[in-house]
Amino acid sequence: MQHKTFARSLLAGTIAALALGAHAQSYPHKPVRLVVPFPPGGSVDYVARTISQKFSEYMGQSVVVDNRGGASGTIGTYEAARAAPDGYTLLLVFDSHAVNASLYDIKYDTFKSFDYVSLIGTMPMALATSKKSGFDSLPALLTAAKAAPGKINYGSSGVGGSNHLNPVAFERQAGIRLTHVPYRGGGPMLTALLSGEVDMVISSLPVVMGYAKSGQANLVAIGSKAPVSQMPNLPTIDSTVPGYVAQSWVGMMVPAGVPKPVFQHIQAALQKTLADPAVAGKMEKDGFNVVNSSPAGFEDQVRRESKRWAEIIKAANIKVE
Repeated sequence: MQHKTFARSLLAGTIAALALGAHAQSYPHKPVRLVVPFPPGGSVDYVARTISQKFSEYMGQSVVVDNRGGASGTIGTYEAARAAPDGYTLLLVFDSHAVNASLYDIKYDTFKSFDYVSLIGTMPMALATSKKSGFDSLPALLTAAKAAPGKINYGSSGVGGSNHLNPVAFERQAGIRLTHVPYRGGGPMLTALLSGEVDMVISSLPVVMGYAKSGQANLVAIGSKAPVSQMPNLPTIDSTVPGYVAQSWVGMMVPAGVPKPVFQHIQAALQKTLADPAVAGKMEKDGFNVVNSSPAGFEDQVRRESKRWAEIIKAANIKVE
């Protein structure tokens, strides 16, 4: 009896292994969905649109960008977390992924629900002001903020995102008080900046640089430690608020449990995409630092940032209303 049971188990395992091998060999045989858990127009959407064509070529199938915004990325992230781990649902995440567990009652686990593919890259944050605000330099903004605490407002892509937490750190280090106005993603936040609904944002350089160059917004300072090659005359925030540094990042994950051969196919396609001159050249020109990390390196970074931001959120008593 035990022999028959063992034989049946062995046969089942063999069939499963053959099925997995067949699936891996035929992957991908249909379009792949790339979930962007934010509305169009923000940093993550920028990355998705920039890589999608070449990524489709290296994947061997169409990669379709699917924007699923809301609740600082948690809605789209949850949708990806509960998708079948078959390689047909991929997820791009922003730095907010590292802090959402400290702010929201999320229905997924930041780490256990996903297999981390790669950190795609980092972006220095930049402080941009609306044309209607009248602030065309950081000293002018700081002078006005100190004269009228709380009068100047800033937009964010949602509570707990880098567009929120970095201004919180900026307030504390600059000794000022601003008013936070959250939106449902980077796109709506930027619309509010351009219309003058908010006075300022601290957003990733690739997103705001184009608006500054076209004269639609003022770019007054950069959050990197040193000036950047894309805009060498742009002063650092650190030169006026010593010690202040701000950057954001974007990475790719898949639902936990994707078969290893499929995971390796996705990873290899992404690595080739990020090494492609057509993609890397555009992203670097736009102020994006391409990283192309290992899965373990990406996950380690998110774990470190989760701990760091959890401490800041607790100290500042930041809560989702």
